[in-house]
Amino acid sequence: MAEAHLSNEVISSPQADYDALRFVSDEFPCPYLPALLSRTEAYYLEHLDGPAYERLLGRGFRRCGRVVYRPRCRACSECRQLRVPVAGFKPTRSMLRVARRNSDLTVRIGRPMPSAEKLDTYRAYLAAQHDGAMARTAEAFREFLYDSPTDTYELCYLLGERMVCASLADLLPHGLSSVYVYFDPHFAARSLGTFSALWEIDYCRRQGLTYYYLGYHVAGSRAMSYKSRFRPNEVLIADNRWEAYRE
Repeated sequence: MAEAHLSNEVISSPQADYDALRFVSDEFPCPYLPALLSRTEAYYLEHLDGPAYERLLGRGFRRCGRVVYRPRCRACSECRQLRVPVAGFKPTRSMLRVARRNSDLTVRIGRPMPSAEKLDTYRAYLAAQHDGAMARTAEAFREFLYDSPTDTYELCYLLGERMVCASLADLLPHGLSSVYVYFDPHFAARSLGTFSALWEIDYCRRQGLTYYYLGYHVAGSRAMSYKSRFRPNEVLIADNRWEAYRE
């Protein structure tokens, strides 16, 4: 992919000001709705400050490594940003059970730092959860999760001294944006993906942050359906407005 270096001034300008710099992929089978074709608009960034990224989230972008991207599909617009207004969040009974099940875990927050242990956990996670399409080399692991152009936290969930789950999240002026979560599949019964989101929503509350961004919600995709359970929540609609999500 050709590199497109966008200054913060360009990012905050109207769409037309940076259309010429965009990279748009060829169409490929949608990973969420397999009957459809997907297409992505993306930019490579050396640096991305929090306010600029917060504005990009409000235009439907997400981050992966040093690339910010958003869907540009011809026949579908079901990939919608979903966020949780932290002050009003109410966990369900099943979420409260997950929280109790993981009450023996401790959380260590720091700057993202790859390690051999984390790579082994990541590879085991992909083997258990994914179809083999994602690269599993040490270089791909580092570029995907640990090379960030913005202010990123790594949250390690520990059982004693053993890391059972790791979460990467970007710090924004008014919130926290979840990037990716991976966990040791031996502990899948703990529902660690749900627990990490619960812990991070509570972290936002304790830090006075307004929103927790969960990434794209895709109506009709079982893999993405869990996100809408964190309520109340809001989705980004076609004219870049947030509105309450309704099933």
